[in-house]
Amino acid sequence: MAAEPTREWSEEQLKSDDLAKKDIIKFLQDNGAQSFLNEHKMLGNIKNVAKTAKKEQLIEAYNQLFESKRFKGTEPVEDVTDQVRAVKLEEKPKEIKTEAVDEGPPRFTKSILKKGDKTNFPKKGEIVSCWYTGTLEDGTVFDTNIPATARKKKQTKPLSFKIGLGRVIKGWDEAILTMSKGEHARVEIEPEWAYGRKGMPDNKVPPNAKLIFEIELVAVD
Repeated sequence: MAAEPTREWSEEQLKSDDLAKKDIIKFLQDNGAQSFLNEHKMLGNIKNVAKTAKKEQLIEAYNQLFESKRFKGTEPVEDVTDQVRAVKLEEKPKEIKTEAVDEGPPRFTKSILKKGDKTNFPKKGEIVSCWYTGTLEDGTVFDTNIPATARKKKQTKPLSFKIGLGRVIKGWDEAILTMSKGEHARVEIEPEWAYGRKGMPDNKVPPNAKLIFEIELVAVD
């Protein structure tokens, strides 16, 4: 049986506007048994769940999780498999051209330049591989891993890292979690989720700079 997680938020914090719905959903998905998530309609992509779930429902589910102790690892494996399969069959995610992520002021926006497979979305801790180019608002390229010629691209490996663990700027962690394998997107990241007040002088990124990336998600492992 999995170890029981500790409560992250008080009742007051849960009701606060500062706590985003997606943060509660992520906690539930990380710690709740699949049957529990299925009952509360918490399975699937966090972004899609957040669109339909009300804050009050999420708070109630959060409290019930600790009351019922139906944490991840407390149910038979075969039941989990059946439930996940059923949810995947029911889910029909809509294509979104441009979207603002998070409640309140958006920290990044994403425009899809090329659709991915809409199936292989990375999960926190998985290894993703990307080609990318980063520019400032005036069009100055400050970083890229794309070789100048197609021949060199075949000889060069894309950037690989574990997603959602703070290995990259927060804007990348959050944006790539919304992408599927093969997707090519333009992501505009606000300073708070980029390099903030300090900037990145070595890469010629000034303080409080909004960054624009073109990211191609080529692999999810």
